[in-house]
Amino acid sequence: MTSAGGLVVGTAGHIDHGKTALVRALTGIDTDRLAEEKRRGISIDLGFAHCDLPNGRRVSFIDVPGHERFIRNMLAGVGGIEAVLLIVAADESIKPQTREHFDICRLLGIERGIIVLTKTDIAGSEQIASAISDVRNLCAGSFLGAAPIVPVSVIAGEGLDRLRTELSLLAEQISPRDSGGLARLPIDRSFALKGFGTVVTGTLWSGRLQPGDKVRLHPSKREARVRGLQVHGDQVGIAVAGQRAAVNLSGIDSSEIRRGFVLSHCEEIEPSKLMDVSLEWLTQSDMPTGREQFTLHIGTADMRVAVKVLKETDSGTLARMWLSESFLAFPRDRFVLRSLSPPRTVAGGTIIDAFPPKRLRRGKTISRLESLQYADPEKRIQILIEESADGCGLPDLMRSTGIRLDEVKSRVAKNPQLAFSEGAQRVVSKAWIEERRRRLLEWLRDFHKKNPSAAGAPVSLARMGLEPSVAALIFDHLPAVRLQGDTVSLGTHRAQLSGAENRIISQIEGVFRRAALQPPTLNEALLSAGTDVKKGRAFLEALIKSQRLVRVSEDLVFHVDAISQVRKSLSERKGRRFSVPEFKEWTQISRKYAIPLLEYLDRQHVTRRDGDFRVVL
Repeated sequence: MTSAGGLVVGTAGHIDHGKTALVRALTGIDTDRLAEEKRRGISIDLGFAHCDLPNGRRVSFIDVPGHERFIRNMLAGVGGIEAVLLIVAADESIKPQTREHFDICRLLGIERGIIVLTKTDIAGSEQIASAISDVRNLCAGSFLGAAPIVPVSVIAGEGLDRLRTELSLLAEQISPRDSGGLARLPIDRSFALKGFGTVVTGTLWSGRLQPGDKVRLHPSKREARVRGLQVHGDQVGIAVAGQRAAVNLSGIDSSEIRRGFVLSHCEEIEPSKLMDVSLEWLTQSDMPTGREQFTLHIGTADMRVAVKVLKETDSGTLARMWLSESFLAFPRDRFVLRSLSPPRTVAGGTIIDAFPPKRLRRGKTISRLESLQYADPEKRIQILIEESADGCGLPDLMRSTGIRLDEVKSRVAKNPQLAFSEGAQRVVSKAWIEERRRRLLEWLRDFHKKNPSAAGAPVSLARMGLEPSVAALIFDHLPAVRLQGDTVSLGTHRAQLSGAENRIISQIEGVFRRAALQPPTLNEALLSAGTDVKKGRAFLEALIKSQRLVRVSEDLVFHVDAISQVRKSLSERKGRRFSVPEFKEWTQISRKYAIPLLEYLDRQHVTRRDGDFRVVL
C-alpha cells in the first residue's frame, strides 16, 4: 500500500537568507522554538511546520539551520525529505552554505525541488538577475537544473501564491512512499510531555505505525509500545510512510532515547557496524588512498566512521565502512560523509549491503558488490541465497533486504530458481538442490559398496548434517532414491546377503513365525536364532523393512502371518463393538500383548477406540 497526501519538504540555504521567515509566511508557524534562536535571530536546530496547499495536499516543512556550525543539525533533518526549497537571498546570491546544502541534497539523492529567490524587496533588478544567473549555473545538470525559480518578498507578501502553486505541482509529481514495508522512523527529537510521557518525532521512512504497536528502538534494542500518534498536531489512528509523526511511547523514558535512534516494529532485524557502500566524491582529492576517518551522517544520526575504497568505477567508488556505532540500515539508504578537519561535506553514498561477509577476498568482495549494487529485490534475494552454503533463513533475508517476511516469501515463490522449505523457513536455490542430490547419490553408492548386505542407509546419516525439513527438498521427487521408514537407498539397490547371513535371517523369521501371537522380546528372539544380539539387530531391521515382520511397539514384533490372522478374524466381526477381555478371548493372548496390538490396529484403522471399547471398522 502507499501513503496518500503528504509531502515533506526541507529548506536549504545560507544563514540569514530567509528560510525561517519564508516557512512562517507560508504556514503561520514560527519554527524557531529555542529561546537562543529567538535571541540570536538564527536557526540552531531543526524546526517543523505544515500547511495545506491549494490542491488540498498537505506539506510538512523541515526548516534546517544555515550556519556552518550547525550543519550537523541540518543533516539530521534533510535525510527524511522528499523535495527541497533551495533558498537564495537576491541581495547576496550564492554563499558557502548555499553550495554545501545543495551538494548535500544532491548527494542524498533528492530528485525534485524549487529555487526560491528571497528578499527581492531589498534587491535591485541587476542583483536579482545576477542571483538568478548564479543559481542557474550552480544547479546546471543537477536535479534542480530545470527547477522553477520563484522570486519572493516575505515583507511585501509577493510571490507566495505562486510558490504555493509550485508546491502543489511538486506534490503531484512525487510518488508516494511505500507504506507496506517494514516500519522505520529515524528519530530527530525525544522529549517528555506532561500528561503523556515520552514523545519522539521523525519522518516515517517506510511502513506504518498504529496505536498499540510494539516497537523497538535501535541500536539500544529497548522495546516500547505506541500509546498514541499525531500527524501535524492531529491525533490519528495510523501514520504512514512519508508523514512526519509524533509518537507517544509507553514503557520507556525519553532520557533513554536520543536523536539518531531508529524506531521500528519488533521484527527480526538488527543494526550493523560494518557496511559495503557506493560513494560519490565531490572532488578526487577527497577520496582516501587508505583507511581514513570521516563523519557519517545517515538518517538523523551522525558518528565517526572509517572508510576504505575498494574500487573506482565510472559512477564513483565501491567502499567498505566501519561504523563506531551500530545503525539500522537497509539497501539503497542514502548518507553523507564529512571530513574531520576541516569539517566539510566530501561525499555521499548508498548502502549496498549492511551485512557483508567479513572474510572474503578483495576481488570476490568487489565482484559481489558489482552484482548487488543495481540488483532489484528479487535479484538481491537470489544472489544472497546462491552465495550461501546452505541457503538463507527468512529472517536473514528480511534483515539483509529490508523486505517484510510475507513479501520475501512472495518474491521467492515467483522465482523458478529458488525453493522454500516451510518447515525450516529457509530458502535454497534449485542449483543447490541438484548439487546436493548429486552428492547424495555418490554417498549412497559408496555406502552400498561398503555395506552390501544392508537394505539401506539410515536417513539421519544420509541427510549429511541438514535439518530434516531442508533435506526433504533433496529427497522428495528423486526417482533414483527409495525411502522406506528411516532408511534410504538407491532405487536399484538390493541387499546382497551371503549364505550364512540368509540362514540367520531365516532363523530369526522362524522364531517369530513359530511364536505366532506370543512373540519373545527382540533380544530373546535373536539369541534363540543363534546370532549375536548387536549384529542380529541389522537382520531384524531388514526383516521389518521387507515387511516379513511387523513392529507393533518399540520392543514388540510379530510375524506378518500372525498379524494377517488377527486382521482376518476381525474382518469377520466388522462393525462389532468389543472389549479388551473379548479380544483376549478371541486371540488367546495376555494383556501384555493385547493392549499394544490393539493400539497398533487403531493406528492402522482396523479398529477404532470408543471409551473402554473398540469398534471393528
